[in-house]
Amino acid sequence: MSNRALLEVIALDPQDAVAAQTGGADRLELVTDMAADGLTPPRAVFAAIRAAVDIPLRVMLRHRGGFAAGDLDALRADAAALRAEGADEFVLGFLTPDGHLDLAAVRALTEVIDGCRWTFHRALDHAADRDKLRTELAALPAGPDTFLTAGAATGVADGLPTLLAERARTTAGEHGFAPQVLVGGGLTLEHLPTLRAAGVDAFHIGGAARPSGWSAPADAAAVRRWRTALDGAEG
Repeated sequence: MSNRALLEVIALDPQDAVAAQTGGADRLELVTDMAADGLTPPRAVFAAIRAAVDIPLRVMLRHRGGFAAGDLDALRADAAALRAEGADEFVLGFLTPDGHLDLAAVRALTEVIDGCRWTFHRALDHAADRDKLRTELAALPAGPDTFLTAGAATGVADGLPTLLAERARTTAGEHGFAPQVLVGGGLTLEHLPTLRAAGVDAFHIGGAARPSGWSAPADAAAVRRWRTALDGAEG
């Protein structure tokens, strides 16, 4: 199908990755420590997952919970090591304490991952000014090709109007709205028909792929339910 929606699933280890690919995931977001909402995985874990599956992998670059960059030298070193291991897609996003884009931190990391595709993650949902953040990122020589967003800090249920409005601005070709919107954060199957009808074509799940919780691995059947629902929704 030419309008097949992208399904990205969070993976913590090779077992997750294989289950997600078996269930129909198109791409994985690799993280560790979901108690901190996802941090940079060890290089060896990336290598093991890369050996286990053949779908694209986006690797988180974050060392602590929240949206402050912290030790940029350490983050840059991790990014360089992951690139050396073969990583070529990443996820990142940093805000200043007052909720604005930490442009210096983003630039410092994008220098290391130059030439790689990357996602600006849900820091967007915590930004003081979403439009300003998008405009600033659009001015970078190598900005994100994707925004992971729920439309609101509290999740898709509250953010749906924002997601639909921003999708319309993408369709209209507005500056700063070219990157693909990857919807995730409190996303449920019930949200899919509305989002697909609006033309949203990328979706991100974590806990929804784990009916038994984060202490259990991803479940291929749960991922398959999402794949089937997406394939059946109008786009």
